[in-house]
Amino acid sequence: MPDLYSAHYNPDVLSCLANLSNDEVFTPPQIANAMLDLLPQELFRDPNTKFLDPAAKTGVFLREIAKRLIVGLADQIPDLQARLDHIFHEQIYGIAMTEITSLLSRRSLYCSKYPNGRYSVTPFDSVQGNVRFKNTRHRWKNGRCVFCGASESQYQRDDGLETHAYEFIHTIHPEEIWNMKFDVIIGNPPYQLSTGGGKDRDEATAAKQAKPLYHRFVEQAKKMNPKYISMIIPARWYAGGIGLSDFRQNMLNDPHLTVLVDYPNSKDCFQGVDIAGGVCFFLWERDKVDAKCKVINIIGDDMDEMDRPLNEYSDLFIRSNISISIVEKVKQKASHFVSDMVSAIDTFGISSKEKGHKERQDGDLVLIHSVGPNSQGTSYIQRDRIKKNVDLIDKYKIKISIMVPQNGEVGIDPSKGYRSISTPQILKPGEVDTFSYLNIGFFDTEIEAINFRDYMTCKFTRYMMRTTYSSVHISKQNFMFVPMMDFTKTWIDKDLYNWFDLSADEIGLIERTMRPLVLSDAKNV
Repeated sequence: MPDLYSAHYNPDVLSCLANLSNDEVFTPPQIANAMLDLLPQELFRDPNTKFLDPAAKTGVFLREIAKRLIVGLADQIPDLQARLDHIFHEQIYGIAMTEITSLLSRRSLYCSKYPNGRYSVTPFDSVQGNVRFKNTRHRWKNGRCVFCGASESQYQRDDGLETHAYEFIHTIHPEEIWNMKFDVIIGNPPYQLSTGGGKDRDEATAAKQAKPLYHRFVEQAKKMNPKYISMIIPARWYAGGIGLSDFRQNMLNDPHLTVLVDYPNSKDCFQGVDIAGGVCFFLWERDKVDAKCKVINIIGDDMDEMDRPLNEYSDLFIRSNISISIVEKVKQKASHFVSDMVSAIDTFGISSKEKGHKERQDGDLVLIHSVGPNSQGTSYIQRDRIKKNVDLIDKYKIKISIMVPQNGEVGIDPSKGYRSISTPQILKPGEVDTFSYLNIGFFDTEIEAINFRDYMTCKFTRYMMRTTYSSVHISKQNFMFVPMMDFTKTWIDKDLYNWFDLSADEIGLIERTMRPLVLSDAKNV
């Protein structure tokens, strides 16, 4: 039988689209097929199986499903045209993100952007076929959309403009969109939406400029109760993300989540696309309940697989399978962790916009503030302006940036190793800093502060932090496996490896993963 899709797509235009930019994260065909491989393949030999992509962009999922059905139903429906008509009319459905992606998806699926036109491989009476696009409107309440949180001032637009009010998540009853039951819901939903929440504000609220959307697609899909759900989404839900606490708890405790494929480096999945924290895709099975999930880590050409509970560390998911043994050894021997000491973000309540004044006056504190990427400035601020954590002002403080270096170290060559944190710097008594920095240690003596700062440069210490990373931001939670030690003495990696009885393989993993952080090699920013 001739390969219908090879004849129409050579070279594959969808592979080209997947490499364009960060603006629209299009799914490469090989990733779509990796997700389809997770499904029971008998689904593609059943003429009654119904598939839905609720977030169609290029139509790659719809097309690859069609290719499998064309082969799988060959014996049951020998006539090719009859088979195509059945597959396209009765089995494959899509909801497009925008008007233009609806045209792309129909072109990918029907070989014509108008399925009622002469070039469509199967005739439809309508211009949409089974790939629909509805110009949905947001529902405003108190200046926000009640469904997605979009800002009314930003997204209240004329009818001719794209609203980004995606139909699938802007309804209480998603099952009514098609009025049918689906066996498989699969896709790559939009990841976030700018809401304007950080406009004219400091960094403390800047994160609100983009609220996650992907979790809403997963939740809506579960409402429809299909047999299978598979979606590719950012991995930052593992340990953080604005408004993702309930979603994280639900996912980590969901016994129907049976496979999780994890890409710490998004470029291993989406070539040329940087997504801080990486991405993942999963398989959710309605009729299968298991306390363990198959976790597959993919880094470059290396793959590691382990069956384990996702909720073994409560509200945090450790993505690396081979890190588990190290974490367990540390937890068995350590009684306290650095997370108990790390300050909440915004230690002294000083906005990142605050630059202080240049001339020091009696009683002033020294203010450390950011003056741009990888650069800091020094000025002065009155002591009575500090209203938060006043008791910490006259301690020795160790600070780092609130950001993981290089946008979460996305795209770093693993052979060169990861840094994980900016260079730790000691602030003396009488010195304070703005929200641009995270204060991770507080001591009464300078020697303890120096030893702690040096401890934070160890590969072991930074590796324990890295096991918790799924975002570009650093917070208290990222120190939950960094053990508190006796900081009246110095610590180096060799001592830490011995103290926690790490094996040669575990030591080798840390040494391969982390690069040295030498205090004299970088600015203290």
